[in-house]
Amino acid sequence: MTDIQTEFAPLLASLPSTVCSIHESVWISPCDLPFSAEVRSMCEVNRCGKYGTSWSCPPGCGEWETLRDEFCACKSAFVFTTCHILEDSFDIEGMQTAAEDHQKLDNAIAEALSRTDLRYIHLGMGTCILCKTCTYPDAPCRHPDKMRRPPEACGIDVCAMSKAIGIRYMNGPDTVTYFSILLFK
Repeated sequence: MTDIQTEFAPLLASLPSTVCSIHESVWISPCDLPFSAEVRSMCEVNRCGKYGTSWSCPPGCGEWETLRDEFCACKSAFVFTTCHILEDSFDIEGMQTAAEDHQKLDNAIAEALSRTDLRYIHLGMGTCILCKTCTYPDAPCRHPDKMRRPPEACGIDVCAMSKAIGIRYMNGPDTVTYFSILLFK
């Protein structure tokens, strides 16, 4: 176990019981994250409506090659998921509630990490929601150290990553799984 893992483990154990639990997790080398220009180019299609509207999404989040090099310079990466049961595969409200629950877990982890000297980059699901209105592109990000970029916006192929590291991308019918990555500097 590395020093980072040793310091991080008790933080996870001390998370409030009011947040959802981590479903699966693994420590990996940041250089093992699979980056892909194709994944990043999917953002340009703008299905979520966030392309060009936020510092956490393309093009504001930076070029994927630069992000790959920045992330690879980190010492360690902690990949984790949450898994949520839905009423059925069309349960949009359940998916939204699950996303909010995952973000609450992300927030609790960030809060716990803020009480340490650990430096990290936090990649989370969906676009950053720290500010009601993002300053992009007119002014710098108000919270660059707290902003969460989606892994896909950074060019990370989450599906390929899940297969490579042994974490399930799909957890069965009527479920939704969300991913986050903590890159420790």
